[in-house]
Amino acid sequence: MRFRSSTGVAAIVTAAALALTGCAAGSESSGTSTNADGKVDGTGKTLNVLVGVLPQYPEQQKQWQSEIAEKFKAETGAEVKFETFASANDELTRIQTSVVSGQGPDVYGLGTTFTPTAYATNAFVKLSDEDWDKVGGKDRFNQATLGISGPDEENQVGIPFVSRPFVMAYNKDLLAAAGIEKPATSWDELAEQAKKMTKDGTYGIATGYKDNFDPWKFIWAMSVQAGNPLVDGDTFKMDDPAVKKAYETYFGWLTEDKVVDPASVGWSNSNAVAAFASGKAGYLMMTTSSSIPTLEKSEVAGKYEYALMPTVAPGETESKSEDDAASILSGDNLVVADYSKQKDLAFAYIKLVTSKEEQLNYQKIFGDLPANAEALASLSDPKLKPLAEAAEKSQATPFTGAWGDMQLGLLNVTVQSIPDLAAGKVDSSALEARIKEAQEKGQASLDRASKG
Repeated sequence: MRFRSSTGVAAIVTAAALALTGCAAGSESSGTSTNADGKVDGTGKTLNVLVGVLPQYPEQQKQWQSEIAEKFKAETGAEVKFETFASANDELTRIQTSVVSGQGPDVYGLGTTFTPTAYATNAFVKLSDEDWDKVGGKDRFNQATLGISGPDEENQVGIPFVSRPFVMAYNKDLLAAAGIEKPATSWDELAEQAKKMTKDGTYGIATGYKDNFDPWKFIWAMSVQAGNPLVDGDTFKMDDPAVKKAYETYFGWLTEDKVVDPASVGWSNSNAVAAFASGKAGYLMMTTSSSIPTLEKSEVAGKYEYALMPTVAPGETESKSEDDAASILSGDNLVVADYSKQKDLAFAYIKLVTSKEEQLNYQKIFGDLPANAEALASLSDPKLKPLAEAAEKSQATPFTGAWGDMQLGLLNVTVQSIPDLAAGKVDSSALEARIKEAQEKGQASLDRASKG
């Protein structure tokens, strides 16, 4: 899949939002009333909710949406209409379109890394104490999940829905057969271990180079661990040597080390999960607890564990980051459109889906960790311990309205390199040119965002 260049989208979105500020709906609600028992009465109304597609669990997602719609209607009298996006580029475009038009979904389910872009538009409700009370209060949520709800505690737009720290899964039998005592802690060690497990149709690593979301996260992690934070004040640092080294390492699993299935050039994350689930890979990279429902019903049930992904950059012996940067601070936030005429209904929906009961139900179906503090504390599965550790050692991506453009720039380098990967070699000068182009566009976006 090809993604169009998104340079300038965040700036366009921000400018459009500022132009609409004078006619925005504000934080008040209309078209709903509150019953004597304090519940919102939305009889005859429809709440529009935008969420990302869950490609691993399409039927389960439809079923969950149907059940939540029934519960919401029983509680408020209102209908819920779900809309979906399928890629990071689609996610950003939907924000842009709604902000420019001043209409669209009432509630957006956004990946945490897109929350800064949403915040920069001024088109989503900045949450007051009263707003937080409508969804059960800030204390309802695991406090770590609030780390990217806004630039500070007083200016927040994102209400945590689920937490999704990234880890790697490993096949205990394959590691043991290769004489590997414990999972790799550096990217160099990972490659060496993967070589030992690659033979007879089995590969050391399963990953999806054509995934719509994940490839840039490898580059971010390796770069940050090398001491390059990508955004340093008003400077975008994608042209740092650490970034090129990260791409060379990531691409090298296929072109140099030969430790991934050549078919992975066309794989999404769900394909990588399937390969690991069939017992054909030693490591499954950049996965989350959402893989548990699949793995528990697969050939590797009882044979796999999770571990932190490597925290030592390629070519290094120790991390140069202030934090381990084991994962991005990852998950989904729910934001309410400022143009919505049904804000009370929107908050009622969010209160329902972030309740302890519904969060545990969602975790059981899809595997994502609850953002609800009580629900999270009640989980006892020992397999989740490495994910909890990854959450503690996660690092937030830069909180700037330009990050959406930058993130897509990082991703697009991989997208543009797919033909080369398929041919078995990524030319160094071509890679440098792609990085340079992304650097220039990302810096221009950051400059516009900084001018505000």
